[in-house]
Amino acid sequence: MLSNPPVYVADFPVTETTHVNLVETVKKRMAAAKKTILFFANTNFIVKCRPLLSKMLNDEVIIVNDGVGMDIAAKLLYRRKFMSNLNGTDFTPYFFYANAINPLRVFLLGGKADVLDKAAYYLVHDLKQIVVGSCDGYEDIKRPELVQIINEAKPDVLLVAMGNPRQEQWILDNYQQLDVKFISGVGALFDFWAGDKPRAPAWVQELRMEWLYRLCIEPRRLIKRYTLDILIFLTHCFRYRKKPTKAVTL
Repeated sequence: MLSNPPVYVADFPVTETTHVNLVETVKKRMAAAKKTILFFANTNFIVKCRPLLSKMLNDEVIIVNDGVGMDIAAKLLYRRKFMSNLNGTDFTPYFFYANAINPLRVFLLGGKADVLDKAAYYLVHDLKQIVVGSCDGYEDIKRPELVQIINEAKPDVLLVAMGNPRQEQWILDNYQQLDVKFISGVGALFDFWAGDKPRAPAWVQELRMEWLYRLCIEPRRLIKRYTLDILIFLTHCFRYRKKPTKAVTL
């Protein structure tokens, strides 16, 4: 289970853990019928999701660190890095590989319709899970009966891929009405699974430079995130560097 106290980055309680421990924690919580919401906090998350912080401060939400920017913040604030780097693109398939013997029922929410079909195929044929439904992040997301559609599919896992802060906002607004044990915001994961967006080569990932690779591929979309938003992120880190009086216990 997650026993380490959270590391506060701009007031967000970030859980310091490893892939193995996080999988075990989620599995135990699911077995105990405890709902779990998993968010991957990178610099963009810290900047864009600040208005949602108060809604995240409960025992059903786990926030973990994603990316070199979070390590830089931890180094500046606490003189050490996080023990592991966690991100939805790597952790999600890792979690499903750990459940390959007993496949889980998965619902996909977000992305384009054609991307969803390809992502669902990958989830079934490569990760050996059961896809029980999908809704895109454009037209389907507007359907008033969306929560009912998801509940009627009876998924064990709901993956929401709409980017920060849309996916976090939707999850926090709806999770109490959802009969799903594990809900995770996964950003561009469906695009990677569908092959619509390439991932950086392994050696680039090892150097923790995947952000630069993505910037080179999508400069117009990402230039602000990796310039101005980084400055806002660092400002938040120092402005809100004191721990809140109440720590989140997981």
